[in-house]
Amino acid sequence: MEKTVNTNGIPISPALNYFEKGTNGRKNNIVLKKRLLRISCLSVIVAVAISIIAKLLIWLINLVTNVSFYGTFSAQFHSPSANHLGLWVIIIPAIGGLIVGLMALYGSAAIRGHGIPEAMEQILTNQSRIKPSITFLKPLSSAIAIGTGGPFGAEGPIIATGGALGSTIGQLFKITSNERKVLLAAGATAGMAAIFGTPIAAVFLAIELLLFEFSPKSILPVALACITGAAGHRVLFGAGPVFPMPGLITPSNTALAIYSFIGLITGVLSLGLTKIVYAIEDAFDKFPIHWMWWPAIGGLAVGVIGYFAPHTLGVGYDNIINVLSGTMTLLIVIRLCFFKFLSWAIALGSGTSGGTLAPLLTIGGAGGAILGAVILKLFPTSGITLPMAALVGMSAMFAGASRAYLTSITFALEATTQSHALLPLLGACTASYLVSFFLMENTIMTEKIARRGVFTPDSFEADLLAKLSVAQVISDEGLVLSSENTVKEVRDWLKVNNDQANYFVMADHNGTYLGTICRTDIFRHGLDPASLLGDIVKDGKVYVRNTDTLRTAVELMAKQTAEVLPVIAAGSNKVIGVLSYRDILSAYREQMKENDFAHIHISLKRQRLKMLIRGRNLINMEGE
Repeated sequence: MEKTVNTNGIPISPALNYFEKGTNGRKNNIVLKKRLLRISCLSVIVAVAISIIAKLLIWLINLVTNVSFYGTFSAQFHSPSANHLGLWVIIIPAIGGLIVGLMALYGSAAIRGHGIPEAMEQILTNQSRIKPSITFLKPLSSAIAIGTGGPFGAEGPIIATGGALGSTIGQLFKITSNERKVLLAAGATAGMAAIFGTPIAAVFLAIELLLFEFSPKSILPVALACITGAAGHRVLFGAGPVFPMPGLITPSNTALAIYSFIGLITGVLSLGLTKIVYAIEDAFDKFPIHWMWWPAIGGLAVGVIGYFAPHTLGVGYDNIINVLSGTMTLLIVIRLCFFKFLSWAIALGSGTSGGTLAPLLTIGGAGGAILGAVILKLFPTSGITLPMAALVGMSAMFAGASRAYLTSITFALEATTQSHALLPLLGACTASYLVSFFLMENTIMTEKIARRGVFTPDSFEADLLAKLSVAQVISDEGLVLSSENTVKEVRDWLKVNNDQANYFVMADHNGTYLGTICRTDIFRHGLDPASLLGDIVKDGKVYVRNTDTLRTAVELMAKQTAEVLPVIAAGSNKVIGVLSYRDILSAYREQMKENDFAHIHISLKRQRLKMLIRGRNLINMEGE
């Protein structure tokens, strides 16, 4: 079979050229389902691998932490906050930052940054292609950065690593860029599920920040990967909630209103937090030294802050658990909130290898606890509790900063298993999301790539072309040439009627579809004028059924570079209409108007075709 290429010159796999066999819907569905099954199997394989890598990453972070702060070669967890290094603690994060800078310079600069924004950029601009080297450079650099005191969580690096692994697997096989995007999202979210044991939140993260769509071909592989990642979490890390907290009671309506108010304030704080993070990043961009040194400078600031506030060093999942317990004193919570934010913002702005999720949860949880404590002081009978206030603050901060609305709510529920928190979380995250949506143009996840001119989708609406069938929009007037006509007859008719179409549909005298013919063939020099059109017709495999969607028609037009398509009645080979690109554009425009609340009605109960036949004038044929 002759190789075909798309408009970008990229070879298309023969397995994808199912349109060459006609538009048999059943055959197409079988092909697509087989490919979906293949991508799903690959997603599960990626999820198994990334679960093991997640365990290795935690092991490596613990090892680097123990070597750096305690001088022991051990993979057991020890918080760097308990070190006894004194002033020497300032140097440790700077050394880690220097190593990360060297790795970025001589390995890959792609290891720098948050993790999720970089994955989003590759999806939107590079057909989901990530360098395979990121699969091992990202977790290694992150383990060094976090293990030497970097104020990040392990989830950001593992999400980036999972995305890189999925993309790498996708580049090894002959699959489409959309399928590679699914594998990237599956690997990234499987990593999140493996770290936190939150598969539902991971699925929502894929939908809201990575896939930018919701369809069976994308959601099924991702869901299977997230389930596999969650199973890996249970096997490798344990089955309990990652953030255990005291049991929560069902709040009163007054308490619900207060929790929503906390979410509103947290949303405003998330705006300021995002602006400060990128202001610091802009300040580093103006430094008169090479960017390789920036992580070391950021690490020095982390060390200084860590000397005065040791709890800001390292992963800090224990900080989240302590904040959610509601037992920390207000002064300690305030110190944790302020210094953790300062340390994280400087480190992230320096371009080191880190993430955003765990710091946002820590800062948001501490902020919610502070607001809750103030409200309880002013209104002791308000009915709120500090653990619930911390939980809604934690979730609302992530919802406001990232606008991953559903992810924020489900993550808090899964990570704590507190079902009574559903309504407070819903109210708080909605309030925070509203503030973010109306007052912030870009989020902490999209600001960086938006500055590079990359547009990030922020809504997931149904494809207008997939909602309309061909039968709804085909022209009621379309020219069909008869195979019994001679070349001369058609030439004369076209000259008289000044028809400028480049392609024509051909049928026999019974209206049975035979194929298409182009104007250049009809007017080709040297062609015998007495020849019948049936002798020069092209193979009749390019057509659409009246039950196909407009999206199918558009894909076929693009592949065949056709201006018109014959419309064949379902269950027969009779031509019942002609579909042109103008018809599709018109239907698309009408649907856009309908979405803008204009009253549109596109419905044709019957179609009429004009057929030019030997020895007769144009006649009308009733369509089915």
